[in-house]
Amino acid sequence: MNIQLERLRSLMAERHMDAYLIPTADYHESEYVGEYFKCRKFITGFTGSAGIAVVTMEDAGLWTDGRYFVQAARQLEGSGFRLQKMGQEGVPTIREYLKEMLPEGGVLGFDGRVVNSQMGREFMETLEGRHVTFSYEEDLVDMIWEDRPALSAEPVWILDEKYAGVSAAQKIADLRKAMKEAKADVHVLTTLDDIVWLLNIRGNDIPYNPVVLSYVAVTEDRFYLFINEQVLNDEVKSYLAGLGVEIKPYDDIYAFVKTIQRQTVLLESGKTNYAIINNLDESNKIIDHLNPTTTAKAVKNPVEIENERKAHIKDGVAVTKFICWLKKTMKEKPADQVVTEISVSDYLEELRRQQEGNLGLSFDTISAYGEHAAMCHYSATPESDLELKPQGLYLVDSGGQYYEGTTDITRTIALGPITDEEREHFTLVAMSMLRLGHVKFLHGCNGLTLDYVAREPFWTRGLNYDHGTGHGVGYLLNVHEGPHDIRWKMGQRKTDIAEFEEGMVTSDEPGIYIEGSHGVRTENLMVCRKAEKNQYGQFMEFEYLTFVPIDLDALDPSLMEPKDIVYLNAYHKEVYEKISPYLTAEEKEWLKEYTREV
Repeated sequence: MNIQLERLRSLMAERHMDAYLIPTADYHESEYVGEYFKCRKFITGFTGSAGIAVVTMEDAGLWTDGRYFVQAARQLEGSGFRLQKMGQEGVPTIREYLKEMLPEGGVLGFDGRVVNSQMGREFMETLEGRHVTFSYEEDLVDMIWEDRPALSAEPVWILDEKYAGVSAAQKIADLRKAMKEAKADVHVLTTLDDIVWLLNIRGNDIPYNPVVLSYVAVTEDRFYLFINEQVLNDEVKSYLAGLGVEIKPYDDIYAFVKTIQRQTVLLESGKTNYAIINNLDESNKIIDHLNPTTTAKAVKNPVEIENERKAHIKDGVAVTKFICWLKKTMKEKPADQVVTEISVSDYLEELRRQQEGNLGLSFDTISAYGEHAAMCHYSATPESDLELKPQGLYLVDSGGQYYEGTTDITRTIALGPITDEEREHFTLVAMSMLRLGHVKFLHGCNGLTLDYVAREPFWTRGLNYDHGTGHGVGYLLNVHEGPHDIRWKMGQRKTDIAEFEEGMVTSDEPGIYIEGSHGVRTENLMVCRKAEKNQYGQFMEFEYLTFVPIDLDALDPSLMEPKDIVYLNAYHKEVYEKISPYLTAEEKEWLKEYTREV
């Protein structure tokens, strides 16, 4: 029995709530959240990064996407929660479920600070005919979470302009220009990566994401930063004062927005919590639009791009050294030496930290051997920690944070003999990744246009992978960044994916996952740049940032078309040229063999 679930229902009954919704969110709609905000994990036991729990007096469900179906099914056993596989046939959406389960005149409860206003509006539209009311001013999970971790309050530091490329003063001026063009009097900004990017500051309030818990409100001549003042030292306070920033207590944002009267307010409802928007007076006009900083942040400036190239050389050296070490270890280790998913992941982290300017990891490493690699976002625990054997495939998806940028790379490695099916799947994934990296397209294309280039080798064989092909990546920021990405369908989002612009960094990461057997993913980061311009328009292309070998031991060249061979050989030639100068003589000899022409 889930005691916490029963205690939650008791609180719901006291408040006459018919359903209570618990998302995976903080007050800022961050993708990953600090320990304080992991209410959904606390109540369900599911540790994945995405999912929404809904509790009624008789039922409890957890909705999550295809990345987590296998993991969630295991972790929900005995929890009292049923797995609702989002997007699968016969599985209702949360809105459909609530419409069916909530009675006429019922009450839906949630903490209005962790539900975005767009979601709240959609629920309201769905439930309008049932005259359902919302109760959003209490955090019921907080009332039963007795040992809840404290709210993070890590120190803030200034990112030097030699890394940022553009001053915060210029970014603020550009934002005010965008506000003027939108005819906005006030801009309310709540997304943490946008805020630290805008001010050229960084922090550590979310693991792996160097952001600071804060809100911002901007007018034509005032700039308010709502933040826990104890995280600011005298240097940072002086720096912010020089930018005209006025410091306010973190929680004062809710009282502040109540003072806005008869103004035009620019905000992004999908990224602004329900409580903030509900506290805005009805006399205001709201412009619901993508935050101007989002696109500005996604288009990396020339200094950032050059720094990214440097960061990826450092990261490539660390990962190449790791693969070389792992191959050698699997061949030569004594029978009594135990190598596990966690131990090799720890060693890779150690190699990264040896690189100059490394600030840690950019996300929790996915270190997955054999059937564990079939779970896209598997996370090794002491209970699940598999021993690596000199056979089969091992997948590692990892990244680092550097002063020069953020990295994200996946490599699948043959630890010894593999099956014909594993070899075929590995080769298809390599072909897919390389083809997307070499695509040329007209300006105006977005990720929906480009995705088929990657999926064609799979779809022609009746295969697929249940995740996007690529996502934007921040600069010393979040490893997942909008507004651009690469995927084949709209999914839950109704807005268009952004067009690719010169300077946007994205991942290129096709894969294939066979439950109970194996998984393969190969991932490079790439930056968009201009190609030729002619009578047909401006053509665009990608430049790889990631340089780490693709395991030739797992490849079947007979499955590849001539262009795939050309792409692979050209890529490996660059890998050797860029990475070998930083290796030992033994590692350099190994890399020469593993980047040979096929």
